[in-house]
Amino acid sequence: MVEIVPGIVADKDIHFGKPVIKGTRVPVETVLGALVGGTSFEEIVAEYGITKDDIIAALNYALKLVSGRARIRRAEHQ
Repeated sequence: MVEIVPGIVADKDIHFGKPVIKGTRVPVETVLGALVGGTSFEEIVAEYGITKDDIIAALNYALKLVSGRARIRRAEHQ
């Protein structure tokens, strides 16, 4: 398991190594997609069993990607 940014990890055994919320199997892309679709933080928390801090971690990861301060990383497949 690789922690990409605080709260976001990639593990080759979870969702093919795509970034997920740490301690869950919830992909970052699912959280971001829900936000883009107009889902509120409260609805995401209830739907996916994550916290507001987890949502902020997903947003932080996205910000770092678009600003060039983070790389798209997936856990290595063996």
